[in-house]
Amino acid sequence: MKLNLEKPIVFFDLETTGVNIGTDRIVEIAILKVFPNGNKERKTWLVNPEVEIPKEASDIHGITNEQVVTEPTFKALAPQISELIEGCDLAGFNSNRFDIPLLAEELMRAGIDFNMNNRKAIDVQVIFHKKEQRTLGAGYQFYCGKELEGAHGAEADTNATYEILLAQLEKYSDIGTSVADLSAFSTHGKRADFAGFILMNEEEQEIFSFGKYKGRTVEDVFKENPGYNAWMQSADFPLYTKKVLREIKERMSMPKQTMTDEEKLQALQQKFNLK
Repeated sequence: MKLNLEKPIVFFDLETTGVNIGTDRIVEIAILKVFPNGNKERKTWLVNPEVEIPKEASDIHGITNEQVVTEPTFKALAPQISELIEGCDLAGFNSNRFDIPLLAEELMRAGIDFNMNNRKAIDVQVIFHKKEQRTLGAGYQFYCGKELEGAHGAEADTNATYEILLAQLEKYSDIGTSVADLSAFSTHGKRADFAGFILMNEEEQEIFSFGKYKGRTVEDVFKENPGYNAWMQSADFPLYTKKVLREIKERMSMPKQTMTDEEKLQALQQKFNLK
């Protein structure tokens, strides 16, 4: 079954110095851009993280400090990466919880704004875990019947992720083929930020997911405790989380839009199909 694309989608994978979204850095990024007509564009970069790569991380992905010391920094690559993914949906393996949030942090540290407006995200791992409960290597064997050579290399993992999704489309008729359907299926819950500090409730209001205000709407908390936003902006939270909070604060300061009597009448006529 064919992946149904309305615009390009970028499959990508990151190798990093660790798993902390707020503090760790990218040491390798691989991108596979798939266009609606089936054409593909591939890019892979080693990245100088400008910090020490811990031995534990090198033991997993095989990238050492010596290998990246002469490579470009992410800040140098950021404009090219941003241009490559501009206007694209995103996909990866565990990407909703790790790769997309960390990429967003790196782009914002480089001075490039990032948001998910008008984008969808497909997390192939979520589809896999909902259906089979396996790992990437096992998933590649399960869906594609092949051993994953070069596992924990960004390029190998990126290509395997794309192949797994195509195999999942063939295997499961109930997950859809459009990016919108696949995005909805591969999302655990609706988050306002990537890291999950701010969630969305059933009324589509932002709520805190942690601390003494857990379950409270952000707007109510900011009204009750105006200094809470300032504390979060200065604390060790991801840059994207801080951006979302700033946008909520700015939204709260904007004058409320009120409907005129004529607009209210028009709305009622539309609702009840009145002439």
